[in-house]
Amino acid sequence: MAIKAFTVFVLEDDEWYNKLLAHTISLNPDYQVKSFFSAKDLFKSIHEKPEVVTLDYRLPDTTGEEVLEKIKQLSPDTEVIVISEQDNIATALNLLKSGAYDYLVKEKNIKDRLLAIINNVQKNIKLQSRITVLEKELQKKHDFSQSLIGTSPAMENVSRLIVKALGINLTVTITGETGTGKEVVAKVIHYNSYRKNKPFVAVNVAAIPSELIESELFGHEKGSFTGASARRIGKFEEATGGTLFLDEIGEMELSLQAKLLRVLQEKEITRIGNNVPVKIDCRIIVATHRNLKEEVKNGRFREDLYFRLYGLMIDIPPLRERGKDILVLAKYFMDAFCKENQLPSKTLNDDAQHKLLRYHFPGNVRELKSTIELAVVMSNSDQIAAEHINLSSPDVISETMSDEMTMKEYELRIIKNYLNKYDGNMKLVAQKLDIGLSTLYRILKDDAEKA
Repeated sequence: MAIKAFTVFVLEDDEWYNKLLAHTISLNPDYQVKSFFSAKDLFKSIHEKPEVVTLDYRLPDTTGEEVLEKIKQLSPDTEVIVISEQDNIATALNLLKSGAYDYLVKEKNIKDRLLAIINNVQKNIKLQSRITVLEKELQKKHDFSQSLIGTSPAMENVSRLIVKALGINLTVTITGETGTGKEVVAKVIHYNSYRKNKPFVAVNVAAIPSELIESELFGHEKGSFTGASARRIGKFEEATGGTLFLDEIGEMELSLQAKLLRVLQEKEITRIGNNVPVKIDCRIIVATHRNLKEEVKNGRFREDLYFRLYGLMIDIPPLRERGKDILVLAKYFMDAFCKENQLPSKTLNDDAQHKLLRYHFPGNVRELKSTIELAVVMSNSDQIAAEHINLSSPDVISETMSDEMTMKEYELRIIKNYLNKYDGNMKLVAQKLDIGLSTLYRILKDDAEKA
């Protein structure tokens, strides 16, 4: 596919001056120049969508304002540089307000200035083109098929909830253990919603010192406290039109929770050191590895803020409850790492697969990714074997026992782990656990009724 030349149309009724402008612009070999002596002739070719039009302000058959307006109607992306004999500030301002890129006066240094302005237009177009490519790559990166990998029932439920979140402006609360991919889900929601072309701003509440978090979220004015050497825009304002992702919201101190509640209710923030409220327009997505309901009961999280954030709840299952998704994810990480490092493709042999499926993965998806990338490096063939997989926490029983639960709760956890591991095959799970099928049904039924 041929690359379109950077085209400049010169509209000037004075033949000598037209030639002067056209010759000046054509000194840059990157520019293709076409001359026109009337607006009527120019509009016959405007379908070519030139990057720039130099427009003589005084034409015999029409006015500069009318030509500018029509160019912007027919070719909105074309930049118009108005050239006039008079240095009239009022006229220049009106033309700039109407969409002109710049206003030049016919004087001795016009050639240098004109080339500099056209050069700036070209740079801006290249920059915008690069930004557009990056935005498309970013949206592709956060497409469902690229981000939510796995076919387990638990992940299918997550996908259904995300679809519901896309068409509404409701607050979303994402729960799940550390490493399950809460921020990935938040980005999928943002980059597939109508806010996708606006900022996605992420704040890890737990990573910011308590004395700085208010300034980080709401901003501050110059001199409002020691060290405030300039005005700072907070994350709420940065996310205008887009999404603000508050990760580890359960770590926020009670005093700041009250201020956050007011912001969510009033949809406005007040910078530190200022009494003037600033309206905000951003979607709020929060995430936590904690049980917020329990945090409310224990007095560590405000009940009114909990209900304000409640919205749509998405719980991301831990990797140990996703069955064969472990192998699907392992292949994805393996292929991506090989491609990124220009390595030959590899496969997991049977022993390696069994080793992964038996492991508890306390670090969840994040741990699996690191494990697979190291295994690729350790393998010297086209296969990854069990010995290449270094699992740092093999004591699954100790980790399970670290949670204080009743015997029935331990029993239920074991059953659910087996159901996920064997894709919900009740008969097989009953055989593996050496219990009757009716006993298995009874335990699950009792749990369902209790819920």
